[in-house]
Amino acid sequence: MSRSPLALEEFDTLLSQRHSCRAFRSDPVPRPNINAILQTAQKIPSWCNAQPWKVTITSGTQTEDLRQALMEAAMAGGHDPDIAFPERYEGEYQARRRTCGWALYEAVGIEKGDRAASARQMMENFNLFGAPHCAVLSAPKSLGSYGAMDCGGFVAAFTLAAQAAGVASIPQAALASYAPLLHELLEIPLDRNILCGISFGFSDTTHPANSFRTERASLEEFVEWRD
Repeated sequence: MSRSPLALEEFDTLLSQRHSCRAFRSDPVPRPNINAILQTAQKIPSWCNAQPWKVTITSGTQTEDLRQALMEAAMAGGHDPDIAFPERYEGEYQARRRTCGWALYEAVGIEKGDRAASARQMMENFNLFGAPHCAVLSAPKSLGSYGAMDCGGFVAAFTLAAQAAGVASIPQAALASYAPLLHELLEIPLDRNILCGISFGFSDTTHPANSFRTERASLEEFVEWRD
C-alpha cells in the first residue's frame, strides 16, 4: 500500500513547524549534526544536476569575527551586494512584508513610530540573532539567475532538514548587502555571487521574537488554472 498521503501529511507538518528563528541559544550544533543536515539538503534537484551551491559555514571564533565585522559594516552603512536587491515591493508583496514586520515588532514590544527601537531590532540581522553558526551561500557568476535559483532550492532544503534535526534557522538576504566583506573575511572567490546567509543553531524558545508565526497565501491568491 502506498504511503504517499501519510508522507505528504508528515512533510506538511514539517513545513508548518519550520519558522524563521530570530533568537538563538549560544551553544553550538555538533559537527555530525551539521554534516547530516548538509547531506540531506544536498539531495535537492538542480538544473542539469549542476549543484552550483558552495556553503561556507562559521563556528566558534569565526562566527564571532563575522558578527563583529557585519555589525561594524552595518553601522557604517553602504550596501554593496553581488546581485542587486529588489527595486521595490508593491501590492500584495508589500502588504505581506509589512504584516511580517509589524508582527515581529509587536512580539518584541516595539511601538509604531519608535524608530530607535526598530533600528536596534534591524541590527539583530547583523548580530546573526545570536546564532552560533552562519552558512553563507554562493553560486558561480557564470550561471547567473539559474545558479541563484538552484541555490534557492538549497536554502529551502537546508532549513527543512535543519528543522527535522531539531535545529532552528533563518535565511538572511541582509548579509549579502556586504558582499565585499564576506568575500574577504571568508575567502570566497570573486567569481562567485554571494546570495545570502543562513544563521542557525538551537532556538531560544523563551525569547519573544520567536513567539509569532507568519501566514501563507491561499491557493486562490497564487494559483491560476488553465483547464
